[in-house]
Amino acid sequence: MARRTPDPVQVVKQRRDAALKALVDGVPYIRFLGIGFERRGDELTAILPFDEKLIGNPLLPALHGGATAAFLEVTAIIGLSWAMLWEEIENGAFDPDALVGGQMPRLPKTIDFTVDYLRSGLPRDAYARAQVNRSGRRYASVHVEGWQDNRTRAFAQATGHFLMPKRDG
Repeated sequence: MARRTPDPVQVVKQRRDAALKALVDGVPYIRFLGIGFERRGDELTAILPFDEKLIGNPLLPALHGGATAAFLEVTAIIGLSWAMLWEEIENGAFDPDALVGGQMPRLPKTIDFTVDYLRSGLPRDAYARAQVNRSGRRYASVHVEGWQDNRTRAFAQATGHFLMPKRDG
């Protein structure tokens, strides 16, 4: 049996980036908020570009608490989903081209989500990263931190618990 030559690294990177973009673009609310994701290996950073529609208190001005919570929850769900997909892509159980072709996987469902507002979100871009604390077949726990200018000065953090989608097989 002839051995298949592995794809060049750049092709693999492009395929993964396209799969992530398809995953994110498949959720209209993420598009509405303008949230994007940068990928470095299996690590994702969420980016919420500043937009006037995100201001809750124009006197300060400060980001609306609901926009902040939504940003952190989206970061948790996409981070958790990508962690599942990454493992399946790596072991060949999931073809990243399927996402690009429109085959959206089922996403985790929020059981509860608690946000700690640490300081006002300023009228500028925000960033967030999710850390999956536990991910099993039925349940997952995720911690998210959001920051703006300085990663060590989070403006909000959250912890969420999620019901994992049933997997085929």
